[in-house]
Amino acid sequence: MAQALGAEAKEGLERSCADAVNGDRIVSAPGGSGLERIEARFHGNAFELHRHDTYAIGVTLQGVQRFHYRGALQHSLPGQAIVLHPDELHDGGAGTEDGLRYRILYLEPSLLLDCLDGEPLPFVRDAVVDDPRLRDTLLSALAPLDEELGELFVADFVAQLARHLRRHAGKPAKSAGKTAWRAAALARDYLEENAERPVRSDELEAVTGLDRYALSRHFRATYSTSPHRFLLMRRLQRARRMIAEGEPLAEIAAAAGFSDQSHFNRHFKKTFGLTPGRWAALVKGSRVAA
Repeated sequence: MAQALGAEAKEGLERSCADAVNGDRIVSAPGGSGLERIEARFHGNAFELHRHDTYAIGVTLQGVQRFHYRGALQHSLPGQAIVLHPDELHDGGAGTEDGLRYRILYLEPSLLLDCLDGEPLPFVRDAVVDDPRLRDTLLSALAPLDEELGELFVADFVAQLARHLRRHAGKPAKSAGKTAWRAAALARDYLEENAERPVRSDELEAVTGLDRYALSRHFRATYSTSPHRFLLMRRLQRARRMIAEGEPLAEIAAAAGFSDQSHFNRHFKKTFGLTPGRWAALVKGSRVAA
């Protein structure tokens, strides 16, 4: 049987066995036109030299990430970001025997160009970037790997990412100009009126007359948050009111506009520091005490 296997097949079989022992794997996130997200865990060399037509931007979570890029050997430590430009040759793997874990997104340049107002794509010379602000922006998209990202979130995320990349490319900050207060207010009112359903970016574009990236900038300048975050908070506030009224938790997630119970639970705990169940128990206890 072994003799019948070709060299390539034997290599694949041996690698599969090694992967099972080492725990090496790649987990892909659902959906995302123009924005692919994965988590990878590897020991040893993972990828041979290759290139792709997207940005590859990620965060090292555990171990040391070792790769060749633009003629130099690079190392990324936990908490550091990696920025690889489209069509640049690179490889990848673990820098120590302890293995490597990282999350990364592959961003189509066209998505980034849409919010650069005719500027060329920013080139970040340093492949490894030690920047907590960039890291936190990346993790906002990479942390919920089991969820599909909504349109409003993606528009705001790409706008923030573009600002980070411009900064690290050495381009001066662009003037935001006069804040479009009226457009931001129109978007806010529309989001409040439609908080229980998914709101698309093109709806807000039609209401405000601004493209999604400009709206994200002006909305943040006006309300210190993104349209996506504003909509999420309206849903969570409604969920808290329903909990206070004694509504069953199983019915609240859908009624408040969340895709499912786990989606609701995760955002509730991340925002308020308690699970919906714990919140409900405390609210119920206060009603009894009163």
